Amino acid sequence: MSSKKEKGLFLLEEVIENLENPKFSLFSCIQKLNRIGKLLNEKKLIIWTEIQLGNTIYTTSLKELISAFIENENENNKKTKEKLKAITKTVKELGIDVGIDITNEELTAKATDAGGSFSNIGYIEDKYKDYVKTKRGNDGTYYTANLSQTLSVVKSLAYKKASFYHKKYAYEHLPESNFEILKNQVEDVLFEIDPELAEQLLLAFKSVSSNSEEEWSQGLTSCRRFFEKLADNLYPPTEEKINGRSLSKENYINRLWAYMDENIVSKSNKDLAKKHVDFLGLYLQSTFKLTNKGVHSSLTRVEAIKTVMHIYLVCADLLDFLDKDKFLDKKPSIYSATLDEIVVVGNVSKNIAKEIIKLRVKKNKITEDDLKEIPGLGVKTLKRLLENITLESK
Repeated sequence: MSSKKEKGLFLLEEVIENLENPKFSLFSCIQKLNRIGKLLNEKKLIIWTEIQLGNTIYTTSLKELISAFIENENENNKKTKEKLKAITKTVKELGIDVGIDITNEELTAKATDAGGSFSNIGYIEDKYKDYVKTKRGNDGTYYTANLSQTLSVVKSLAYKKASFYHKKYAYEHLPESNFEILKNQVEDVLFEIDPELAEQLLLAFKSVSSNSEEEWSQGLTSCRRFFEKLADNLYPPTEEKINGRSLSKENYINRLWAYMDENIVSKSNKDLAKKHVDFLGLYLQSTFKLTNKGVHSSLTRVEAIKTVMHIYLVCADLLDFLDKDKFLDKKPSIYSATLDEIVVVGNVSKNIAKEIIKLRVKKNKITEDDLKEIPGLGVKTLKRLLENITLESK
């Protein structure tokens, strides 16, 4: 008879495999994670999955927390502060550490009914599928884009948690190799930057670990997409040129070079830092040659594994110079934020949010002076908006 740990590990492997397949139900994966939490006595996992399954013991207090937070941001008086403090204490007593057990990204996605709020994830999933099937954008309450965002956030978090607990229990008696330590560190930073970014690299590593030549090639294709997305996060596209190099969307290698030029700097030894940048640039180009080889011709498993391992090594260097504060609790951009994000995160009325969206249609570049022209957007409200939403393009 298998032990609880063995059953838990088996289910974790199932969940990871199912989450990698878009045909599988997210609701089913969350149910399995809930069962895993109970098998392995992982209370934090149980609480998180109960939240996803709509358990009102947790969701009622979380809704009250969001409401109290918005009220305090708008009114900011003794009464609202005390109310926020009280509900924060209640949430803490339930075993929920806001920002850790439930991320700010998840709270933002679930802050309004448009994204399903804290409804059962199965209900949200069914709503989204129904809207896509019937080609409806919204029904006045639920919006397809917001439902999709909620599902995407929850899926990324579920994958991260499943991977974490699988590593914890599958290898708990094995010492980590030096590469595993580096690999885990890189993945942890990538999850902070963008969960989808980390997932792409994890999938590439999984592909080259298989026995299928087709999967090796797919893994290297994933590497290319990974680097494009990494460049988008580290150095977003711009019309500017540096030393004659285009920094447009398709020139992602040039943008990685620009990131290195700006960030890999040593005051004590600038020459050494510059040589390091040059070395990494050449290394990136050779890595991409291997990646292209995976797309256009046959390759050996060793070549595929080498490429992915080299990518981890290069990432370790790139991310070592990363200003992580820029990526923790990133502010939404005024150019890409949804109507609900502007309302909830920016703490403004829906009418003002609509005017902001109209403004960004008219203008490629929005300034603070442009926003001052919006009726009803006073000095205090504008200040609050700009504290939570950036005018920089993402």
